[in-house]
Amino acid sequence: MAASAATTFDQAISRTPMRVFQWVTVAVCMLILVSDGIDMQLLGIVAPLVIADFGVDRGTFGIAMSAALVGFGLGAFGGGWLGDKIGRRYTLALAALVFALATVAAGQADGVWHMAGWRVIGGLGFGAAYANALAMASEWLPERLRPVTISTLSVGTPVGGTVVGWLGPVLAEAYGWRSAFAIVGIATLALVIIILVVLRDSPSFLMARGKADQATRTARRLLKEDIVLAAERHDTDGDGGVSIGVLHRTNARLNIGIGIAFAALALNAYGILNWSTTFLTAGGFTLAQAGNVVSIAGITSMLGSIAAGMLTRRLGSFRVMALISVTLVLLMVSAAFAVETMSATPTDDERMLVLVLIAAAGAVFSGGIAVMYVIMVAGYPQSCRSAGIGFGIFMSRVGAISASGFGGALLNLGAGSVIPFFSVLAVCAVLVLVAAFIIDRHTSPVRKAG
Repeated sequence: MAASAATTFDQAISRTPMRVFQWVTVAVCMLILVSDGIDMQLLGIVAPLVIADFGVDRGTFGIAMSAALVGFGLGAFGGGWLGDKIGRRYTLALAALVFALATVAAGQADGVWHMAGWRVIGGLGFGAAYANALAMASEWLPERLRPVTISTLSVGTPVGGTVVGWLGPVLAEAYGWRSAFAIVGIATLALVIIILVVLRDSPSFLMARGKADQATRTARRLLKEDIVLAAERHDTDGDGGVSIGVLHRTNARLNIGIGIAFAALALNAYGILNWSTTFLTAGGFTLAQAGNVVSIAGITSMLGSIAAGMLTRRLGSFRVMALISVTLVLLMVSAAFAVETMSATPTDDERMLVLVLIAAAGAVFSGGIAVMYVIMVAGYPQSCRSAGIGFGIFMSRVGAISASGFGGALLNLGAGSVIPFFSVLAVCAVLVLVAAFIIDRHTSPVRKAG
């Protein structure tokens, strides 16, 4: 009998149905992303209590709000490099351990700078975890499911925001904000065990690291058949198949467009999610009512991400980005007017209007972020796809840091008015449309056969 021809792991799984282990891997990666939402949003949810405890103004507290995002951006780069060296699995476990312990320690902070220090460390851990979770999920999925699954995974952070939006105020009011941090951090330690027990580096990754025997054994356990694995070879848009880096000149327009759009969308997302409880409680909402608004926005964010993936499949990414930009501008203007004109003690109708507008904004900016992941998965050559995702994550943190660091200053600038705050968010929404014209590798609509 002739020897079987060598095949890549990606080709092998494209011919087989999804196995339980693959779905479990995706589920654990989703759990990691949910933890990101919980960790990042917890401080924003309990911010009024921490500000009062520290005795600082909102502008000064922005230092602590942005600190985790600084670490996150750096961690995405550094963690991606570490994952390539020692494997996704061990990097994920180490990263989860770091941000879990840092969250516990943040609950003991006695001032803004002390809090900021622990939040930077926590951000480093989760930045590394985020980048490697997306890379690991993509490596265990066939190409036909990769874009849809990656966009679906992007709802993990909104899920975490929803959980902590409801749970955060309850924990803080029952046990104090310090204990809320301790409880969340200790619970996250279980994630380390789950990662080590459940996850495994993919055969594609193992082949790239020269571990052919281990890759073959891993593939055999999944596929239940003997195959001869070949290392993957990647095309780079006519450059003869030579591997290129994410900053290669052929990626210039994609990088610029992704950078602008991702930063702008993240600025909208973190501006709303981190500062809503602050400007709404200042406008007459209770902390529980404001937290509920953020939680509902988390739910609509999940729905928006899924809907954006479906729209992108039908309309293509350019049209969806344009629609998102226009809609987000209208929502920011409307939300500014609704908050600005509220009564000192908001009526039920006024609170409902604000909730609907912020919830709709959550759906739109999260849908935009999901589209960015779809574009990156399809647009970057496989030789630098993980690095491309890492670059996008880094740029999203630039926007998130800006929102977290300057959101309080913009609210202070308004001296009771939210107009400066929402004006900046509206301008960023316009930039999404600008980025849509810059990006040169949009996904096309999927045509039905027939």
